[in-house]
Amino acid sequence: MQDILKHLPKQAKDKDNENKKFFAKLKKKPPKNLDYVMQDLHEQEFKRTDCLECANCCKTTGPLFTDKDVDRIAKHFRMKTQQFISQFLRVDEENDYVLQSVPCTFLGADNYCSIYDVRPKACREFPHTDRKKFQQISNLTIKNVAICPAAYNIVEEMKKRIKV
Repeated sequence: MQDILKHLPKQAKDKDNENKKFFAKLKKKPPKNLDYVMQDLHEQEFKRTDCLECANCCKTTGPLFTDKDVDRIAKHFRMKTQQFISQFLRVDEENDYVLQSVPCTFLGADNYCSIYDVRPKACREFPHTDRKKFQQISNLTIKNVAICPAAYNIVEEMKKRIKV
């Protein structure tokens, strides 16, 4: 896995223009069955991919925390919401709550998440490759292929299956 992660940013960069062109066409005329294709690709990839071997998303990026996420996680820690915010979060340039630092505070050395059952929505849905109306998040997906080997594989397979 370390070897894959070492080469992933360059592989993603090499595919960047190709992916941008593909997604631009996809946005203009998404196939009617896109959601089903993406669901299938996502499921097939995650039968082969074990996130616990990787956890690169947790090591290199921080999720957005919604107000619901903040309340739920603070409750989990039996903390007041404001106490949780001041201890773990900061407000970014887009006025969103994000982690104060990466790697994620809640990631263990074994790649397990200490708040897995109450983790933020952004973590639960990552890499967002099974989202409905997938074509609407192309910019996010292009970023995620450089972080997540599964997202990279899904996009590569998607380009083979969907002709735009």
